Amino acid sequence: MGLIFSVIKRAARPYIAGTDLADALAVAEEARTRGLAVTLCYWHDAEDPPTLAQARYSGLIEAIATAGLDAHLSMKVPALHGGPELISELMAEARAAGVPVDIDAHGPDQAEADYAVAERLGGDGLGIAVPGRWAFAPALADRAIDLGLRVRVVKGQWADPAAPDLDPATGYLAVIDRLAGRVRAAGVATHDPALAETAIRRLLEASTPVEQELLYGLPMQAPVAVARALGVSTRVYIPFGTAWVPYSMRKAFTSPGTVSRFLRDLAHGRRDGLPKSA
Repeated sequence: MGLIFSVIKRAARPYIAGTDLADALAVAEEARTRGLAVTLCYWHDAEDPPTLAQARYSGLIEAIATAGLDAHLSMKVPALHGGPELISELMAEARAAGVPVDIDAHGPDQAEADYAVAERLGGDGLGIAVPGRWAFAPALADRAIDLGLRVRVVKGQWADPAAPDLDPATGYLAVIDRLAGRVRAAGVATHDPALAETAIRRLLEASTPVEQELLYGLPMQAPVAVARALGVSTRVYIPFGTAWVPYSMRKAFTSPGTVSRFLRDLAHGRRDGLPKSA
């Protein structure tokens, strides 16, 4: 039984970066060799004290600066329990090191707290994620623009209780249209090639700086091909930590295509979750 679990763990490597910073940095270094930028994030456990998350984020900032990576730090405000002093210290550290910070998205009930943090920190070197599946997402986009933030547009993991049937793709493009020609810079975060192409084209037509963003562990080759055809760079979001492992496996295996890819990887011993070089 132990041998079976060992084999599965090795085959599953394309779907999880790992539990430690060293795991995430190894993936980031490989991404760099393929011309890919990255976003690094520590996914905290709910029982972690805020000081532990602060230490993990601080270690990320130092590692990014030391390695000279083209990397953003993705910060989860709940991991820091919203602590203004901890957050301000981290932002000061990131700005001193020249490391951009993105505030990650959570449920719709967390949005106001995230924007309160953004207002307190100011827009210099700061970005925020806006989930398209929330009915009030275009209004959040407006606030981000007013604050001078970079915006990463995502579909969102949690539905809006006030609009549970809102089509994520429709909401996604509503946010894109609100940002086009107005935002400092935008990230198109979706693995849907058709949606990515539509979103990127709309932003480019409005002369909006844009890059593609993809989650490590999900199929990338098709959306990367779209971005490359449009002359847009790709940034890979690489989480690590004990909370990331079960989420990654659940997320990866919701797609039949990903399940079949896992089985092929298991059969052939492939353990590479990044897209090929251009």
